[in-house]
Amino acid sequence: MGVSVNMNDPVDNNTVAAASAAGSTSVDLQSQFLTLLVAQLKNQDPTNPMDNSQLTTQLAQISTLSGIENLNTTLGSISGQITTGQTLQASTLVGHGVMIDGNTILVGSESVATPFGLSLDAASNDTTVIIKDANGNVVRTDDLGAQTAGVHTFSWDGTDSAGAALAAGSYTFSVAATSSNGSPVNATPLKYAEVYGVNTSSTGASQLNLGLSGNVSLDQVRQII
Repeated sequence: MGVSVNMNDPVDNNTVAAASAAGSTSVDLQSQFLTLLVAQLKNQDPTNPMDNSQLTTQLAQISTLSGIENLNTTLGSISGQITTGQTLQASTLVGHGVMIDGNTILVGSESVATPFGLSLDAASNDTTVIIKDANGNVVRTDDLGAQTAGVHTFSWDGTDSAGAALAAGSYTFSVAATSSNGSPVNATPLKYAEVYGVNTSSTGASQLNLGLSGNVSLDQVRQII
Protein backbone atom coordinates (compact mmCIF):
# COMPACT_ATOMS: atom_id res chain seq x y z
CA MET A 1 0.00 0.00 0.00
CA GLY A 2 1.41 3.37 -0.98
CA VAL A 3 1.42 6.53 1.07
CA SER A 4 -0.65 9.31 -0.41
CA VAL A 5 0.02 12.97 0.26
CA ASN A 6 -2.53 15.51 -0.85
CA MET A 7 -0.72 18.37 -2.55
CA ASN A 8 -3.85 20.38 -3.23
CA ASP A 9 -3.92 21.65 0.36
CA PRO A 10 -1.84 24.79 0.98
CA VAL A 11 1.35 24.43 3.03
CA ASP A 12 0.86 26.40 6.27
CA ASN A 13 3.52 27.64 8.65
CA ASN A 14 2.82 24.94 11.25
CA THR A 15 3.71 22.03 8.94
CA VAL A 16 7.40 21.96 9.72
CA ALA A 17 6.91 22.79 13.41
CA ALA A 18 4.65 19.78 13.85
CA ALA A 19 7.03 17.50 12.00
CA SER A 20 10.08 18.65 13.98
CA ALA A 21 8.91 17.38 17.36
CA ALA A 22 11.85 14.97 17.40
CA GLY A 23 14.42 17.67 16.59
CA SER A 24 15.05 21.18 17.85
CA THR A 25 17.84 22.57 15.71
CA SER A 26 17.62 24.22 12.31
CA VAL A 27 19.49 21.27 10.79
CA ASP A 28 16.85 18.84 12.07
CA LEU A 29 14.09 21.14 10.90
CA GLN A 30 15.61 21.52 7.44
CA SER A 31 16.09 17.76 7.04
CA GLN A 32 12.49 17.02 8.02
CA PHE A 33 11.17 19.78 5.80
CA LEU A 34 13.08 18.46 2.78
CA THR A 35 11.76 14.95 3.47
CA LEU A 36 8.21 16.28 3.46
CA LEU A 37 8.94 18.34 0.37
CA VAL A 38 10.20 15.34 -1.60
CA ALA A 39 7.12 13.33 -0.59
CA GLN A 40 4.85 16.19 -1.62
CA LEU A 41 6.56 16.64 -4.98
CA LYS A 42 6.24 12.93 -5.72
CA ASN A 43 2.54 12.87 -4.93
CA GLN A 44 1.32 16.27 -6.07
CA ASP A 45 -1.40 16.69 -8.68
CA PRO A 46 0.30 17.82 -11.94
CA THR A 47 -2.81 19.78 -12.87
CA ASN A 48 -2.77 21.63 -9.56
CA PRO A 49 0.89 22.02 -8.43
CA MET A 50 1.86 23.35 -5.04
CA ASP A 51 2.19 27.08 -4.42
CA ASN A 52 5.81 28.21 -4.78
CA SER A 53 5.25 31.20 -2.50
CA GLN A 54 4.47 28.84 0.39
CA LEU A 55 7.73 26.98 -0.20
CA THR A 56 9.69 30.21 -0.37
CA THR A 57 8.20 31.41 2.92
CA GLN A 58 9.05 28.15 4.74
CA LEU A 59 12.59 28.05 3.34
CA ALA A 60 13.13 31.68 4.41
CA GLN A 61 11.95 30.83 7.94
CA ILE A 62 14.37 27.89 8.15
CA SER A 63 17.20 30.07 6.86
CA THR A 64 16.39 32.71 9.49
CA LEU A 65 16.39 30.10 12.27
CA SER A 66 19.76 28.78 11.11
CA GLY A 67 21.17 32.31 11.10
CA ILE A 68 19.93 32.93 14.64
CA GLU A 69 21.51 29.69 15.87
CA ASN A 70 24.85 30.62 14.29
CA LEU A 71 24.62 34.09 15.83
CA ASN A 72 23.96 32.60 19.28
CA THR A 73 26.98 30.34 18.89
CA THR A 74 29.16 33.29 17.89
CA LEU A 75 27.93 35.44 20.78
CA GLY A 76 28.56 32.57 23.19
CA SER A 77 32.14 32.31 21.97
CA ILE A 78 32.67 36.07 22.28
CA SER A 79 31.19 36.03 25.79
CA GLY A 80 33.62 33.28 26.80
CA GLN A 81 36.56 35.26 25.45
CA ILE A 82 35.43 38.38 27.34
CA THR A 83 35.14 36.38 30.58
CA THR A 84 38.64 34.96 30.10
CA GLY A 85 39.99 38.44 29.42
CA GLN A 86 38.34 39.81 32.56
CA THR A 87 39.88 37.01 34.64
CA LEU A 88 43.34 37.77 33.28
CA GLN A 89 42.81 41.48 33.86
CA ALA A 90 41.61 40.87 37.43
CA SER A 91 44.67 38.74 38.18
CA THR A 92 46.87 41.82 37.76
CA LEU A 93 45.21 43.28 40.87
CA VAL A 94 46.56 40.53 43.16
CA GLY A 95 48.68 42.19 45.85
CA HIS A 96 47.13 45.61 45.26
CA GLY A 97 44.80 47.51 47.54
CA VAL A 98 41.29 48.51 46.50
CA MET A 99 38.58 50.72 47.94
CA ILE A 100 35.11 49.21 48.24
CA ASP A 101 31.89 50.16 50.04
CA GLY A 102 32.38 49.89 53.79
CA ASN A 103 33.03 51.95 56.92
CA THR A 104 35.83 50.00 58.64
CA ILE A 105 39.35 51.19 59.48
CA LEU A 106 41.87 48.72 60.91
CA VAL A 107 44.58 50.00 63.24
CA GLY A 108 47.63 47.79 63.72
CA SER A 109 50.76 48.02 65.78
CA GLU A 110 52.47 51.40 66.09
CA SER A 111 49.14 53.08 65.19
CA VAL A 112 49.40 52.10 61.52
CA ALA A 113 45.90 52.42 60.06
CA THR A 114 44.43 51.29 56.77
CA PRO A 115 43.31 54.04 54.38
CA PHE A 116 39.68 55.08 54.28
CA GLY A 117 37.69 56.88 51.64
CA LEU A 118 34.40 58.34 50.55
CA SER A 119 32.38 58.78 47.40
CA LEU A 120 30.41 62.00 46.95
CA ASP A 121 27.45 62.23 44.59
CA ALA A 122 28.07 65.97 44.25
CA ALA A 123 30.66 68.54 45.29
CA SER A 124 30.64 69.44 48.97
CA ASN A 125 31.48 72.69 50.70
CA ASP A 126 32.03 71.05 54.08
CA THR A 127 32.96 67.41 54.73
CA THR A 128 33.34 65.87 58.18
CA VAL A 129 34.57 62.40 59.13
CA ILE A 130 33.72 60.93 62.54
CA ILE A 131 35.74 57.92 63.74
CA LYS A 132 34.47 55.63 66.52
CA ASP A 133 35.97 52.73 68.43
CA ALA A 134 34.46 49.25 68.82
CA ASN A 135 32.27 50.51 71.69
CA GLY A 136 30.80 53.33 69.60
CA ASN A 137 32.76 56.09 71.34
CA VAL A 138 33.91 58.98 69.15
CA VAL A 139 37.70 59.04 69.15
CA ARG A 140 38.35 61.56 66.41
CA THR A 141 36.54 64.11 64.25
CA ASP A 142 38.23 65.57 61.17
CA ASP A 143 37.06 68.39 58.93
CA LEU A 144 38.09 67.56 55.37
CA GLY A 145 36.76 70.83 53.98
CA ALA A 146 35.43 71.16 50.43
CA GLN A 147 35.65 68.12 48.18
CA THR A 148 34.78 67.52 44.55
CA ALA A 149 32.25 64.91 43.44
CA GLY A 150 33.66 61.40 43.08
CA VAL A 151 35.95 59.09 45.04
CA HIS A 152 38.52 60.37 47.55
CA THR A 153 40.99 58.41 49.68
CA PHE A 154 42.55 59.58 52.93
CA SER A 155 45.09 58.30 55.45
CA TRP A 156 44.83 58.38 59.24
CA ASP A 157 47.71 58.19 61.69
CA GLY A 158 45.75 56.13 64.22
CA THR A 159 45.61 58.84 66.88
CA ASP A 160 42.66 60.41 68.68
CA SER A 161 41.63 64.07 68.64
CA ALA A 162 44.26 64.82 71.31
CA GLY A 163 47.04 63.18 69.28
CA ALA A 164 47.35 60.09 71.51
CA ALA A 165 47.96 56.75 69.80
CA LEU A 166 44.95 54.46 69.85
CA ALA A 167 44.98 50.75 70.56
CA ALA A 168 45.13 48.29 67.73
CA GLY A 169 41.75 47.06 66.56
CA SER A 170 38.80 47.77 64.31
CA TYR A 171 37.27 51.23 64.10
CA THR A 172 34.31 52.57 62.14
CA PHE A 173 33.70 55.95 60.56
CA SER A 174 30.85 57.98 59.13
CA VAL A 175 30.79 60.91 56.73
CA ALA A 176 28.65 64.05 56.80
CA ALA A 177 28.80 66.39 53.81
CA THR A 178 26.91 69.54 52.86
CA SER A 179 26.83 71.66 49.72
CA SER A 180 27.46 75.42 49.47
CA ASN A 181 23.78 76.14 50.18
CA GLY A 182 23.79 73.94 53.27
CA SER A 183 21.86 71.01 51.80
CA PRO A 184 23.21 67.51 52.55
CA VAL A 185 25.32 65.69 49.96
CA ASN A 186 25.08 61.92 49.72
CA ALA A 187 28.40 60.42 50.85
CA THR A 188 29.26 56.70 50.71
CA PRO A 189 32.02 55.50 53.09
CA LEU A 190 34.73 53.37 51.50
CA LYS A 191 37.07 50.92 53.18
CA TYR A 192 40.41 49.47 52.19
CA ALA A 193 40.98 45.82 51.28
CA GLU A 194 43.84 43.87 49.76
CA VAL A 195 43.36 41.57 46.78
CA TYR A 196 44.58 38.05 47.61
CA GLY A 197 43.36 36.23 44.52
CA VAL A 198 40.75 35.88 41.80
CA ASN A 199 37.81 33.48 41.99
CA THR A 200 35.38 32.46 39.27
CA SER A 201 31.67 32.35 40.16
CA SER A 202 29.22 29.69 38.97
CA THR A 203 28.22 32.05 36.14
CA GLY A 204 31.82 32.39 34.98
CA ALA A 205 32.23 35.97 36.22
CA SER A 206 35.51 36.95 37.88
CA GLN A 207 35.47 37.94 41.55
CA LEU A 208 38.26 39.41 43.64
CA ASN A 209 39.16 37.51 46.80
CA LEU A 210 39.61 40.16 49.51
CA GLY A 211 40.22 37.84 52.43
CA LEU A 212 38.10 38.79 55.45
CA SER A 213 36.27 41.34 53.30
CA GLY A 214 34.87 38.53 51.16
CA ASN A 215 34.56 38.34 47.39
CA VAL A 216 33.54 41.27 45.22
CA SER A 217 33.00 41.72 41.51
CA LEU A 218 35.14 44.11 39.51
CA ASP A 219 32.32 46.66 39.23
CA GLN A 220 32.22 46.93 43.04
CA VAL A 221 35.76 48.34 43.16
CA ARG A 222 35.59 52.11 43.57
CA GLN A 223 39.35 52.77 43.39
CA ILE A 224 42.62 50.87 42.98
CA ILE A 225 45.50 51.94 45.19
